[in-house]
Amino acid sequence: MATYLVLVLGIFFPAMLMVSLPNLKLVALFVFGFTFFIPVINLWLFRILGNISSLQLESQQERKTPFVFISIMYIVVASLFYFKLPFNSNFNKLMMIVAALVVTATVITFFLKVSVHSLAMGGWIGILLPLIRFSPDLLWPTASIIALSGLVISSRLILNAHTLRETIIGVIAGLLVGYGGMIVMF
Repeated sequence: MATYLVLVLGIFFPAMLMVSLPNLKLVALFVFGFTFFIPVINLWLFRILGNISSLQLESQQERKTPFVFISIMYIVVASLFYFKLPFNSNFNKLMMIVAALVVTATVITFFLKVSVHSLAMGGWIGILLPLIRFSPDLLWPTASIIALSGLVISSRLILNAHTLRETIIGVIAGLLVGYGGMIVMF
């Protein structure tokens, strides 16, 4: 989600990230590495070491330890950007919101199984909605992401990966954290 967020903002609201189009690919690749590639390696290690039985993390209990480790990674990366690296402050704030979404998923997982796909889609929408008033060019990408969210959530239900309750809780939590993070941070 974070990689797509950076790409959408870099293309449709470049003033937000203040990254030139040629540099956008490099920034997106960097975000991809820290928010997708490293967490996937983390999951593979848990699978190889026998801590989880499947990469799909089907049970609530199996999700706890990997989610805690991934949350720690996101917090460290977001904190390094926010406090130590001289990068665009808007980008740093967005990374803090993304880290808050991951931590939210982890906290909820200690109480019930939640659809992280739904939470991520809700977070993406929650981040983009308040930005439309500053960049009307984000209207159609945001509408497309809302439609895409419907497809993602429907697929989670069709695949029996989650119940309706788990997807609703995920999307509401994501919307609240994403939108709330934007209001607080910006």
